[in-house]
Amino acid sequence: MQTIIGSTGPIGTMLASNLTAFTQDIRLVSRNPVKVNPTDSLVNADLLNLSQTLNAVEGSSIVYFTAGLPLDTQTWVQKWPILMNNVIEACIHHNAKLVYFDNTYMYPQSSLPLLESTPFKPNGPKGEVRGLITQLLLDAMRTRHLEALICRAPEFYGPGNTKSFTQSAIITPLLNGQTAKVLLSSTTKRTLIYTPDATRAMALLGNTPRAFGETWHLPCCETTPTYEEFIQMCSAIFNTESNFKIIQKWQINIGSIFSKQLKEIQELLPRYEHDSIFNSEKFKKAFPTFKTTNYEGGLKAIFKEHQDSKTNLKE
Repeated sequence: MQTIIGSTGPIGTMLASNLTAFTQDIRLVSRNPVKVNPTDSLVNADLLNLSQTLNAVEGSSIVYFTAGLPLDTQTWVQKWPILMNNVIEACIHHNAKLVYFDNTYMYPQSSLPLLESTPFKPNGPKGEVRGLITQLLLDAMRTRHLEALICRAPEFYGPGNTKSFTQSAIITPLLNGQTAKVLLSSTTKRTLIYTPDATRAMALLGNTPRAFGETWHLPCCETTPTYEEFIQMCSAIFNTESNFKIIQKWQINIGSIFSKQLKEIQELLPRYEHDSIFNSEKFKKAFPTFKTTNYEGGLKAIFKEHQDSKTNLKE
């Protein structure tokens, strides 16, 4: 059995679809899990509770840890270490392999290309806790014989309920003929990962025995556009105006006094001041037949989903 912990988010949901290429015996775990495939089994669990996590993992050969938390510093600092420790303990207890879906918050926020070997240099508490829990996993792999691998991804874009700054501030407004918002600069480059590619790659890694024991950057499109170029692609495909406005740092600093959401973004601002280039050559060399989706293809799929949803609402 292959189990997805945190199955109701966009990554967990898409991963459940992709895993059917390898197995029909899939378990979905969350507080309120919902079937993705007809044969899925469901387990309700609070991952902050060790006994419930142990129960959720029992009988699993591979566990995919795709759970997320709201972007809230206090919540992250309090809950992420508990979640990671509980999942590690459950996998060790039940002799299950672990595939962890990680982000880039612990990396240096500079213009240097990001590699699997890039040392952690977080810029604030959210990055620090993400680095901490990744190190907890690496330590368990080294000292407690946990068979695991780390899948790391940059910012997302994609169909479905994909959540990211680019999705909510750029893609969704342009889909609806509204003005996009760009943090700090429209001329910086930023690697984005298409969520269906990320989950296909994650399923492949989890079912490749030689991939375990390592960190893998999930595969992204070869080219990295600036935000202005990305907005132009969006507008051409969505058939809307390429209107955008740049949100300056001083505006965010003032707004953060009144807005918790803007306050949480402040730690991440250096990511938008510099080019953010995510290197996934290791994966591409190891799996040369894996095809990534270019930005035009990804945006066309998003646009088609948007048009289909509008048609369904009219019917």
